This record gives sequence, C-alpha cells and structure tokens, in this order.
Amino acid sequence: MDKTVCELFAGVGGFRCGLNHIKTLEDLNNKEKWETVWFSQWEPVDKKIQWAHSCYVNRFGNCVDENGNYTTNDDINAVDKTTVPNHSLLVGGFPCQDYSVASSLATSKGLEGKKGVLWWDIRDMLEAKQAPFVLLENVDRLLKSPAKQRGRDFGIILACFRDLGYTVEWRVINAAEYGYQQRRRRTFIFAYRDDTKYAETIRRLVKYNNMFGEELKRKSMAHLIEEEGFFAKSFPVDVTDGKKIKSGDLPRGIGELSDSFSFNFENTGVMKDGVIYTLKTFPKYDGEQITLGDILEDGDIDTGFFIPEEKLYYTSPDIHHSDETKMPLEPEQRKTWQYIKGAKKINRKAANGHEYVFSEGPVPMIDEYDKPARTMLTSEGGFSRTTHIVRDKQTGKIRLLTPIEMERIQGFPSNWTKDCLVDGEQVEMPLNKRRFMMGNALVVNLVAQMEPLLSEIIELE
Repeated sequence: MDKTVCELFAGVGGFRCGLNHIKTLEDLNNKEKWETVWFSQWEPVDKKIQWAHSCYVNRFGNCVDENGNYTTNDDINAVDKTTVPNHSLLVGGFPCQDYSVASSLATSKGLEGKKGVLWWDIRDMLEAKQAPFVLLENVDRLLKSPAKQRGRDFGIILACFRDLGYTVEWRVINAAEYGYQQRRRRTFIFAYRDDTKYAETIRRLVKYNNMFGEELKRKSMAHLIEEEGFFAKSFPVDVTDGKKIKSGDLPRGIGELSDSFSFNFENTGVMKDGVIYTLKTFPKYDGEQITLGDILEDGDIDTGFFIPEEKLYYTSPDIHHSDETKMPLEPEQRKTWQYIKGAKKINRKAANGHEYVFSEGPVPMIDEYDKPARTMLTSEGGFSRTTHIVRDKQTGKIRLLTPIEMERIQGFPSNWTKDCLVDGEQVEMPLNKRRFMMGNALVVNLVAQMEPLLSEIIELE
C-alpha cells in the first residue's frame, strides 16, 4: 500500500511536517516519505487573505482534486468529498474550539458548537473515500464534553467509526511527559478499517474473539491498550494487571446516543465492535527533557518584544496578590503583568443582583528556563495570564516570545510561518497571525514519533 495522505484542517502543515520529519527549512529539499494527495484549509474569519493556507502552499505547493480543480481553500462543508483523491491515511486536527482549554468546560457546547460540527465533514470523507487508516488530534476535554452529558460527543465520534467499520484507539498525550518542549495535553485518535491486515494482526495479538468470555476479552483489551496497540508502541506506558479496565456498549442509534449516552472515558482506550474498553494509563519515559531554555533564541532580539518596566510591576516585585475588596486599584495598575498574573480578589455583582467575591490564584509571572513551556494558546502574545513572558538570554530583560520561539515550542522549523504565497507573491505573515497559527497547531514532534510505526503498518498492507 502506498503512503498517501489527505490532511484536513491542515493549518500550516503540522501533520505533514511530522510525517516527513521536517525539522528545518532545508528539509523541504528532501523527497517526502508520505505523498500528500490533497489537503483542506479554510478559515472563515480571514476575509481578505487566507494566511494559513497561503503559508501551507508557500512551503509545500498546492494539490488538485480528481477533476483537476484547486479546492483546498474551499469551505470543507461545500467540498464534494468524492472528488478528493484516494489516500491510505486521513489526518487532521479538527476544530472543536467550543470545548478547548481556552474556554471553561461549563460553557462548552461540544458537537453542537459552531466549529464542532466540522466532525461531520471527517465522517463524510471517511464514507466517501474509506481511508484504511485515520489519525486525528483534538483537545483533551473532548473525552468529557459536554459538561451536562459527559462523554456524549466522543461517544458520537466512536459510534460513527463503528458504523463505518473501524476499530478505534485513543490516548491523551502530554508532549512534555515524553521529553518534548511543551506541556500540551491533546487527545489523539487512531482508527483502522476492520478489513485491513493490521486489524487482523491486532485480533491475533490480543486473542480477541467473540467466543471468549467477557473477562478474557477485558484482559486482552488491557493488553492491547498497555502493550500491543498503536499508542502503546509509540508512547510506552506502565503496565498494570489490567483489572481497572472499564467497558461499556455504545447505543446502536446516534439519536439515542445523542439524547441519553454518557460515559466516563479514561485517557486511553479502544472501541471495537461497538464496545468501549478504557483504562487510565501513566507514561513511561526516562529520557532527556527539552525545556523552554533549550529553545529560546540567544542572539539579539527586536526591541518590540521587550516589556517596559512600568508595564511589568505596579508595586514591589515581591507582591504576588491583590485584594481589591479592601482597596480598589487604579486602572493603570491593572494593566501590568504583575496584576494580570497575580492572585486577586474582586467584589462583583451577578446579573440577579447577588454580590460575591471573585478570586483566582497566581500563575508564575516569568516562565523559567528549566521547564517545558506551558500550553500555548491562540491568545499568545496578548495581555493575558496565559501569555509566556521570559527573561532574555542576552540582556536579562523581560520580554514576550518571538515567532521563532513559538514555532520551536510546537516543533516546527524556525521561521516556518514567516512567509506566505499570496496571489503568486511572497509576503510576510503579520505577527498576530503567526502567534495565532502556533497557538492553534499541534506538537509536530508527537506525529514524528508515531510516523515509523505508521510506515511499518502501511508497508505491510
């Protein structure tokens, strides 16, 4: 079987970089191990210039569909999936921002959200092209969404795979727990059609058979989750006796599932023949750790990234909290990083007139060198508690991350997002867009670590 890929919701090409081990811009001169036959990237908020698509095309070129048309920048809802070239692997980090870490789970809308519905385009692509293998990435809270019916959304996704004849494995992976440079937790889904050689190999390995009793099935699936499965081999975990594995049946109808299904999915699991097996696993890694200090630039940095002293502190640097229930601060004091990242108490009044005290704890103001970076969000660089601020290696002064450092945090080559191809001409991507692209991307290193096993699987088909 040829190693061909369709990349949905492609962004600036994180899956493609990982599958082809592109670590520097010079690596683009090498022949790719995986042939991307088609991709899709369309962002509705970019009215004039589709920055992500333009960056992708600048680095990789464009693809035509089966009719010879360029549809990679069309709204995926409107794309005729039957015109997409056949592929052996479908990949994508499908947008589900309604329940991402950028918003509270209590206010999430899950698959009912504006972007969550894009799952159905993946399902339609699977039905149209029947890709033998699928690798998807999403936020870790996917497993618990929505808040009022936890597990329903992921259950719907699993049921769609079941109805199309796939087995599914999943794992929530924190990149830093396997030595990489960012503490970013994401759900990865690996699915394979039940008529593939790989599916038959897995059946033999775990001795899964409908003739077996339920206890033996559960033990076999624990063995798959912890030792023999795709994620177990790519990202090892500690092996247990498997007694804590949970199982459950998916309802036959999507409607019934949507109305009443809920399930406590653990961070790792398998869905086979409509039965869920899930187990909490713990990473097994004792190698080197890449830290924020390892990826920071050490040369001259543009002065625009440095934070003026008056924007850092409003009082003594030793103070890490504010209590406005006793003495309100001045507006300018609230515009400092010390305030926004510090602990605080504020008197507030609800819409119904109820008065209460809002409080939140502190976060480290300056990100230290000796740890991996925190999770990077699309708001990176803005005046926010989640924005990284660092001590410049050369001057010791406090500043924001540079675009190159943000690219390195996600495992992209330095200056990956610097240039775009717009109407046949190279233009520089604006700083705010570069920040957004990296906050919205995946950790390329994780896909690169999965790639050898993916290659082996497909080469054996």
